[in-house]
Amino acid sequence: MSRKAAVTFKGNPLTLAGEAVKPGQAAPDFTLHYYQDGLKTITLADLKSKPSIISVVPSLDTSVCQIQTKKFNEQLAALGEQIHALTVSLDLPFAQGRFCGAEGISNMRVGSDYQERSFGLNWGMLIEELKLLARGVFVLDANGTVVYAQTVGEVTSEPDYEAALAALKQQLGS
Repeated sequence: MSRKAAVTFKGNPLTLAGEAVKPGQAAPDFTLHYYQDGLKTITLADLKSKPSIISVVPSLDTSVCQIQTKKFNEQLAALGEQIHALTVSLDLPFAQGRFCGAEGISNMRVGSDYQERSFGLNWGMLIEELKLLARGVFVLDANGTVVYAQTVGEVTSEPDYEAALAALKQQLGS
């Protein structure tokens, strides 16, 4: 399934592969990769047991994606070990690691969807024309149920940080 004109990039309509993930549904599975003394994987199972926020960006090599990642990293610092926080992109795991090291990103893990595109396809976030992920934010409860979902309509715009953080904090009872 494809969703034509689901998002725009600089005003041009683009198609997203897969179905949109909506609040109330079980989070779709995925396998992401990261580099830490070798390539390792992150799956949905790794996010269960704590509320989670998943920040999705097209590429950490672009300014809006960097702003989004830095802003969430900063605002999530106070929540520490109470949550899982993950940034997902199609950047190679090595590039993600370099960016996080250079920018001091320590409150979020990064996962690359470069191999199977399982996140992009299963979560309805893969832009067919660009072969990049759309911008969005998802919040899951500790059982892996989606409680908040935003696919940003214009890929070059920032997400609604306040709404996503409020949904996450609601899962913590604060």
